[in-house]
Amino acid sequence: MIVGVPKETKKDEYRVSLLPVGVEELVRVGHEVLVQRGAGAGSGLSDEAYATCGARLVDTAEEVFGGAELVVKVKEPQPPELKLLRPGQSLFTYFHFAADRGLTEGFLASGATAVAYETLRDDRGRLPLLVPMSEVAGRMSIQEGAKYLEKPQMGRGILLGGVPGVAPANVLVLGAGSVGANAAKVAAGFGANIALLDTNLERLRYLDDVTPPNIDCLYSDRHTIRERLGWADLVIGSVLIPGARAPHLVEREDLRLMKPGAVIIDVAIDQGGCVATSRPTTHAVPTFVVDDVVHYCVTNMPGAVGRTSTYALCNATLPYVLQLAAQGVETAARESVAIRSAVNVFRGRLVYRAVADAFGIPCEPLPW
Repeated sequence: MIVGVPKETKKDEYRVSLLPVGVEELVRVGHEVLVQRGAGAGSGLSDEAYATCGARLVDTAEEVFGGAELVVKVKEPQPPELKLLRPGQSLFTYFHFAADRGLTEGFLASGATAVAYETLRDDRGRLPLLVPMSEVAGRMSIQEGAKYLEKPQMGRGILLGGVPGVAPANVLVLGAGSVGANAAKVAAGFGANIALLDTNLERLRYLDDVTPPNIDCLYSDRHTIRERLGWADLVIGSVLIPGARAPHLVEREDLRLMKPGAVIIDVAIDQGGCVATSRPTTHAVPTFVVDDVVHYCVTNMPGAVGRTSTYALCNATLPYVLQLAAQGVETAARESVAIRSAVNVFRGRLVYRAVADAFGIPCEPLPW
């Protein structure tokens, strides 16, 4: 099979979808790999490294999409890339369709097949291709939150960990999955006070056993959220319903409960955001202010630490890339529950229920 690796074109995206070792593994078993020149530059990976491992370097995305049967990316296809897709082609990447109707309709019109990182579940029900980027985003959320609490960034002027004689910041984490647990862990290391909320009592019991004493694991309900919004200096939104739009846990009127200069980092923005006032932002212009509350809603947070993120992501995706290249999407999906769970669009037909429900679009069953 011919596998294509284009250079990412989303603003401030520095990751790449395949390491040189991934190219070597694919070539070793008889596949051809097209890599666009400069694709790995943002992650410190040279064209020479790819060529040495057997990649055929090409100059343009048009050459990658035009020649590849399976295209492997990091972020959802941008509008110019949607035009390059063709029937019978497969794209393996993060899509987050439920947050973007235009992307969904554009991809359906292409006739191609979408295999989504974010909905792939392994045989234990885990989301192995979300976990590495969730770990990065969770840890980054505290790093960014600490920065935007500074007064020049329109924050409250609070040092996250405080100093002797001065109390540390209060951090509210909504959702105790990979993002939330990593955020709480890093915030605890700073010495902040943390309230970690979730509706999964089993998960809360586990985290209560293994986390430091400055993390309070609390059951999430409307009253607790509103109470803690008034207490918090920094709020981390880390809610996930796989493949579906994130629910709004913080409504517009709830911002009035928050302190002026408090900060919201809405990591759930890839899936539409869990705060009603959130809207997508970029690393170049990452924040905006609503009702005196700073909102940070960058849709590709891990892209800022491209080298770390690329290695973490590719370590997880490579086994599935090898399987898709060896068998093709249809055979792989027939034989693998994991691959089947990742197919959101099959040959131009929407087959993932959560996305269909988000937009009222008909959902068809997979044809096997």
